[in-house]
Amino acid sequence: MKRWLLVLSLFASAAFAQDAYVLGLSGALTGPNASVYAPVVEGMKLYIDTLNARGGINGRQVRLLIQDNSGEPSKAAADVKRFLSQDNVAMVINTSLSSTYAPMVSETRRARVPLLFAGAVCPKDVYPPADELQFCTTAFTPGYDTRMALALVKDMAKDTVRIGFAGMAIPISRAEMEYAAGLAKQMNMTAVETQISPPPAPDYTPFATRLKEADPNFVYAWSPWVSEVKTFEALRRIGWQGTYVTIAHIPAEEELPRLKDPGFIVFGANSKKAKLSYSVEQQAEGWIAGIVIEQALKNAGWPVSPEKLVASMNQLTVDLKGLRDGGIEWTKDNHFRSRQSYRAYRWDPAKNSIVRIRDWTPIK
Repeated sequence: MKRWLLVLSLFASAAFAQDAYVLGLSGALTGPNASVYAPVVEGMKLYIDTLNARGGINGRQVRLLIQDNSGEPSKAAADVKRFLSQDNVAMVINTSLSSTYAPMVSETRRARVPLLFAGAVCPKDVYPPADELQFCTTAFTPGYDTRMALALVKDMAKDTVRIGFAGMAIPISRAEMEYAAGLAKQMNMTAVETQISPPPAPDYTPFATRLKEADPNFVYAWSPWVSEVKTFEALRRIGWQGTYVTIAHIPAEEELPRLKDPGFIVFGANSKKAKLSYSVEQQAEGWIAGIVIEQALKNAGWPVSPEKLVASMNQLTVDLKGLRDGGIEWTKDNHFRSRQSYRAYRWDPAKNSIVRIRDWTPIK
């Protein structure tokens, strides 16, 4: 009897899995960088739960399997292997540090399953000509972010620009700082110093000190939020009075009023006007990923397969309902988007509030 019950249980589990769209997400839900990634997962789960409550997609529920990799490559590798070998997912989602990318890309490529970066910084593999299996919905991205940052610096500068760079010792941040230093020279700026801190550093003072000693009037940081904000705070503690420019990760809206420093400039591609049940800055990335996933699955139809899902994602147009300036448009050769626009903000002591210093600025 027990044997038959076990067989029936396994049969029921298999039938349930076949009767739903199954997606696997590996994210940094805990660890030093969880403040950037966990809210994205929460927002995505909220969207999927709401979608399921409305009846799902094509009459089927969406099962979002979530695993915590804490930003560790070994855990991410174990997660994706489980998703592919045991759960038979149609899509894998990465919401974690770039150090987790390599094992997840390797496994999904071997299995021919699409890999979506949602809340995780877009890798350059999604740019034209795009990797056939990698897609990205995240607002912040290499190359384009730096072009926006240095354009801001050029507009704000009253004197010759002496610029320093602050990154984290993870592959994508280190590479972006190298790109930024080269681009600064092309724009007739003087690149004076680059400091790369470990993920995360117990004390950011040594890195801030080396930056200050190079005497920059601007510093540009592009890394997970913990590194960006702690480097800035260390610079202020040791007396640096220049302007600090950085990408607006999820905690930025709450951090600007805490810091109350008009020299701390943040910029990002998400709108602050969209109406969600939760804080826009905390939930927007997850909500955007949810909107895109819904449309991709709807277009892929039922029953779904990784092949059908990739075909759907290769010709996808999604209205983001004001969450960004423009929507998501993917083609076979472009798994990023056709337009990337930014807004920039700072704290205004006179108004005692966050103010916008640059409206939508497109980077082609």
